[in-house]
Amino acid sequence: MNTALTTEKLDTFFKSFLDLDGLASADSSLNGIQVDNDGAPVKKIAFAVDAAMETFEQAAALGAGMVFVHHGLFWGAPLRIAGNLRKRINFLLKHNICLYAVHLPLDQHPKFGNNAVLAELLGLENIEPFGAYHGKKIGYKGTFPKPVTIDEVVKKISFNGRPPAGFFPFGKKECATAAIMSGGAADSARDALEDGVDLFVTGEPSHSIYHDCLEGKMNMVAGGHYSTEVWGLQAVMNHCKTELGLDAEFLDIPTGL
Repeated sequence: MNTALTTEKLDTFFKSFLDLDGLASADSSLNGIQVDNDGAPVKKIAFAVDAAMETFEQAAALGAGMVFVHHGLFWGAPLRIAGNLRKRINFLLKHNICLYAVHLPLDQHPKFGNNAVLAELLGLENIEPFGAYHGKKIGYKGTFPKPVTIDEVVKKISFNGRPPAGFFPFGKKECATAAIMSGGAADSARDALEDGVDLFVTGEPSHSIYHDCLEGKMNMVAGGHYSTEVWGLQAVMNHCKTELGLDAEFLDIPTGL
């Protein structure tokens, strides 16, 4: 185990492959270090979807010196350090835990990102970027080696066997093409319709695009905001273990949403 990895060195490592600067104009999240420690080396990192007290408590119990999350504490606007936010920050400081957040760069990464890993799980080929968000393509689309049913898709991407938030069989019984945009990206269904794919995979379902998908005869799977955004974290975690020899653990704290 490498015992000399400070938060500064880890920040440099993460920025060497995650495009925090390139996506800054499109991302309201304060990507990178959100709460630093006192300079002590980090011997273990806990990876989790959300920066919440439950996450921090589990990380502290494991002896983690850093928590790497997809959803951080800060989203483009100054906040009063009061209430739950004060309690969370106070807990991190008290336990000398660094909070590191990566939002869109973790969705977008072509190898370690949520959407790329979902594309790999589905076995997609001929993969290319999909779904513009503030001028940046975050998702991916591709073709199946052979057509698949929605049930097969759900089985492949269900994390720990949990059911999806919803699935809508409005199109072909077997899908030859798919587009993926994890999390709260239901509106990207319109991009998928424009691209003429058979299946759109996202996290949250949305009433606003229901009739568009129905009338466009496109299948949609809403795997769950949480469940579609565990994959990139685990990919980065495994990369840390391989490249840094660092102890790391994924904290599975589902919201059911």
